[in-house]
Amino acid sequence: MPKSYLSQAVSTLKPSGIRKFFDIAATMENVISLGIGEPDFATPQPIIDAGIRSLQQGETHYTSNMGLLELRQAISANLEDLYGVHYDPLSEIVATVGVSEALYLAFTALLNPGDEVIIPTPCFVSYQAEVALAGGVPIEVYTNMEDNFQPNPAVIAKAITPKTKAILLGYPNNPTGAVASHENMQAIADLAEQHDLVVVSDEIYDRLVYNHKHVCFPALPGMHDRTILLGGFSKSYAMTGWRIGYAAGPANLIQGLVRIHQYSIMSAPTISQYAALEALRVGEPYVQDMLAEYDRRRKLIYNGLNELGLPTFEPHGAFYVFPNIQHTGMDDETFAERLLKEEEVAVVPGSSFGPAGAGFVRCSYATNYNLIEAALEKIGRFLRRL
Repeated sequence: MPKSYLSQAVSTLKPSGIRKFFDIAATMENVISLGIGEPDFATPQPIIDAGIRSLQQGETHYTSNMGLLELRQAISANLEDLYGVHYDPLSEIVATVGVSEALYLAFTALLNPGDEVIIPTPCFVSYQAEVALAGGVPIEVYTNMEDNFQPNPAVIAKAITPKTKAILLGYPNNPTGAVASHENMQAIADLAEQHDLVVVSDEIYDRLVYNHKHVCFPALPGMHDRTILLGGFSKSYAMTGWRIGYAAGPANLIQGLVRIHQYSIMSAPTISQYAALEALRVGEPYVQDMLAEYDRRRKLIYNGLNELGLPTFEPHGAFYVFPNIQHTGMDDETFAERLLKEEEVAVVPGSSFGPAGAGFVRCSYATNYNLIEAALEKIGRFLRRL
């Protein structure tokens, strides 16, 4: 056996639990997927047209490392309109290849070896990995269904040590659909100020909130200068394949991200930047239409799972539900694998999102209403056989 030339950081990374089940599902026909966290809507036509138009007009070259100034101006105006938080488009916003790149840039720029980052879990699968790849140490603090998967400031406070550098927040939350309360976010803000911590706030689902108000973390008093805000277009505008997002924050931090971005990426895709600019100009009616349809699906799957006897927290953001399957006697991996093989319904084991997710599965309602109805019938049949 030849020796491995891979770094220790890469060798010890766990493969994504989401990818495992997608790979199995890809070998099967007629699978109803409640697994993928991607809108089933096509990108709205005016946004597609803007991308095509940019190609036709010869906009096929690099942009500034930070992205088109017009796009950064539009992002700045949008954040100020929505949340009253201001960023200078010249120095405090960088366009990135989705929020995934923004997350990578943030931790590569922030962390020294051994720095700790506190992460409320369950959380998106990349969070711990990005911290570890940057040389940091992810410190998971659990949230639970009894508290509506809210980040608990008291638990976070106990996790703070002299090595703590940052807190990573992802609300509205993937995988639970939780929306953080203003009270809890303010308490976390107080902790960040008290202990001089940076907060990285992933708010990619900020526009997908139902019957609640999204709390934009850097808009809280005193948080603008110690927060890196991550946002994008994939979820709200159905633009996952365009791979366009952004990071916003104080100039000294953003310039750190740009130093890495300029050597690893150069600039986000030009065609995607023009499409994102058009999304901010004309996309609001489409966002509202998609939000209304997601809400209709949310009610269907939330009520349906509870009626089937799977205790399910009511999600108020993103497009996921997170039912508890512990009473079935199976762990979440076994439940997901058997449901896929026996009824051809794909869900994601909750433990893929950290140990706090064990005993749950994630179901996405970013799929057709009729398919959700069919999936519920199949899940019911599966449960009755148990």
